Amino acid sequence: MKPIYLLILLLAGQLCSPTFGQQRLSQANQPKSTGAVLDIGVRLQKSINLYAENGITAQYTHPKLASSRLYIGLSYVSSPLGSALHSNAIKQNNYLVSASYYFRPKWLIQPVVKANVGYFAAHYGSPIFDALPRTSLLASPEFGLCYCPNFPLKINASIGYNLITGNGLSGPGTLYPVFVQTSITWNILKHAKN
Repeated sequence: MKPIYLLILLLAGQLCSPTFGQQRLSQANQPKSTGAVLDIGVRLQKSINLYAENGITAQYTHPKLASSRLYIGLSYVSSPLGSALHSNAIKQNNYLVSASYYFRPKWLIQPVVKANVGYFAAHYGSPIFDALPRTSLLASPEFGLCYCPNFPLKINASIGYNLITGNGLSGPGTLYPVFVQTSITWNILKHAKN
């Protein structure tokens, strides 16, 4: 299944859920809150001086994980959902596992640090480029801010640095070091209150 169709299917499913509709439950029927958070949404990423890569992201926390300050997450971003959409730009995919720490949990805008590890794959589209490196491991710290209002929305903006990059001979030439990203997520475990 193409990534764009998977993204559309995921977002369509979320729009139909009661959380997005803010369906009100009676006090007797309200589920008991565990304090767990599962944020799901979109990640918009741009390598400085290169491609825009967009995709999906999810992160989870529980009160037992550093008082809900530590989040564990997964992200998938791809240039076919960004710069390579309807163009001849190189198609590349990033698969990330992350750990994020949110400072100042009572503040509306919270400082965030994140550590990502993952896998990068570029698809050059022609056999003439088969000799070039096309895959790499990923390791990148991110530093940013999160707008965390008192409802299930989070908007996170950060700058990151890929510690493993390439020059086209000793690694993929399209894996640039500096990137910026914005994630817009919704906590699907938080229900509306009466």
